[in-house]
Amino acid sequence: MTHHEAIAPTGQPAQYGLISFKNLATAVLPLHDDGFVTLVGQNRFAHADYSWELPEGGAPLDEDPLDGAKRELAEETGLQAREWRKILHVQLSNSVTDECGVGYLALGLSRSDGRHHRDATEALALARVPFRQALDAALAGHLKDVLTVAMLLRAYHMAREGDLPDALASVMLG
Repeated sequence: MTHHEAIAPTGQPAQYGLISFKNLATAVLPLHDDGFVTLVGQNRFAHADYSWELPEGGAPLDEDPLDGAKRELAEETGLQAREWRKILHVQLSNSVTDECGVGYLALGLSRSDGRHHRDATEALALARVPFRQALDAALAGHLKDVLTVAMLLRAYHMAREGDLPDALASVMLG
């Protein structure tokens, strides 16, 4: 953490603390052709909690975030995608950190080419659930990860606005 002496927007002297990150947070919404999504379950140390969320990780700042997202999808789920769309760019906890996150929609999913190598510290579980069930769980507060919630809401909006193939949007919204 760094401390900065500054002038606040009000003109008053102020001290600001800033936590800087060496990675960009990445999230992937693996959306199957049948309208199901793959969620990852894992223990999260910071909150001493078990969390169901989208595949996520970090991409070093000098790496293409899409490459990081592809790696996370393969490592955590054993999937690869034919089509990738960047659908989200957010600031995470912007009052004290400079951390940003990007989210990708992954379509045309298939099993990856053997690069399914999980981190030695991760004990992951997978669940393949209907998109609407995941969205409803997020809206009810059962999925708490902010990137997961934001990605599901963004995909729902895309389905409603016609930004996804009609057949896929129909099963997502149905």
